[in-house]
Formats: sequence, structure tokens, C-alpha cells
Amino acid sequence: MSADLQSSGAGPARVASLPQLKARGRRPGEASFFYLDAHFQHSAAKVLPGEYFVSDESMIIMTVLGSCIAACLWDSRAHVGGMNHFMLPDGDLADASGRYGSYAMELLINEMLKLGARRETMQAKIFGGAQVMHKFTTMNVGERNTQFVLNYLHTERIPIVSEDVLDIYPRKVVFFPVTGKAMVKRLAHAHPETLAAQEVQGNAATVAKSTSGGSVDLF
Repeated sequence: MSADLQSSGAGPARVASLPQLKARGRRPGEASFFYLDAHFQHSAAKVLPGEYFVSDESMIIMTVLGSCIAACLWDSRAHVGGMNHFMLPDGDLADASGRYGSYAMELLINEMLKLGARRETMQAKIFGGAQVMHKFTTMNVGERNTQFVLNYLHTERIPIVSEDVLDIYPRKVVFFPVTGKAMVKRLAHAHPETLAAQEVQGNAATVAKSTSGGSVDLF
């Protein structure tokens, strides 16, 4: 098993098998697309906009971001990790949806608590908030999303140990929930309508320089 997927606790974490992941019941807003990741050769959950996923098993959680934000939270003692993917900071109070950061963050934290995590031992890595469309400059969606998650985590006293936010590049993020390791690839800048096709074709520009501290690796 890869060191990225192993628990640093008393023993190795349970391995999440693809059939088991697909057979489990899903909660509202929980990611439901699972596949075998060809690069890492391990079961993976893909988090779509408005979704989240939390696990204490050896697997990977991934998403693709433009102006959206993905917060990856990890409890260093419980070895529980999770990721969300929200599109806007907040919305109508009557619309409780993972599309909005105010709901998505609470949902992610609460689901982690159910698996034994504690707020005081959580840490965060945040990604996204890019300006992927030139016409969105007046709306500053990526900047608003980024500022929201920074303020939220500061208020909740959850330290941000790594970040790769803003700029103009869409990103692919891979998160290992047991170890808290995160990896990011900046995709070639494109219009949002071509992002999905680019992901399938693997036409991505790899960033050559690692971020400071080494807590987020680029691939």
C-alpha cells in the first residue's frame, strides 16, 4: 500500500474497496461517483459541485475546480479526512445546499465529527477560487469564495496549513483522507465548458515548482 494511503497510527487503515463504496447508502449531498484511479491505483470518490465526502479508509477523494472552493479537512489524531466543493459563499436561508460555503463547511465538519474527529484537532487545506472567465471580473466569484473560506476557518479556529487559491488556473485536487496529504495539478487555462473535456483527455499543464512547506505536492 502506498505510504500516502496508510495511517500513521497504530496500524494500517481499512482499504475502501470499489464494490463496497458503490453499495453503501448515500446521505443527501454526499458524493456518489466512485472509480478506480488509474494514476494512484486506488479506489476514489469524485466530489462534484455541491457535494462532500468524508472517510477514515485508505482511498482518495478528488475534485476539479474553477472559481469554486474545495476545503480539505483532516483530523491528525482520528485520521479522518473530508472534502467539500462549494460554488458561492452563501445563498437564500431557505436553500440549504452544499452549493453554498456556509452550509458546505458545516456539513463537512459535522460529518467528520460523526467519524470521531474533533474540531480542536482539525486542520485545513484549501484550493480553488480561480478567475477562469474574463467576464467574471466584476463579480469576483473566486475572490469572494476564497475570502469566505479564510474567514470561516479563522472564526472556527481551524488552522489552514496549505493553500493553492486564486490565480486564473482551474485545478484538479486529490486528497488522502487518512494521512491528510493533498496533491494539486493546475490545468491548462480554458473556458469552463471545455474543462470537463480537458480532464478526460488528460490535457493538463503540470506545475513544476512545489509549494512551500511541502504539505501540498504537485503532480
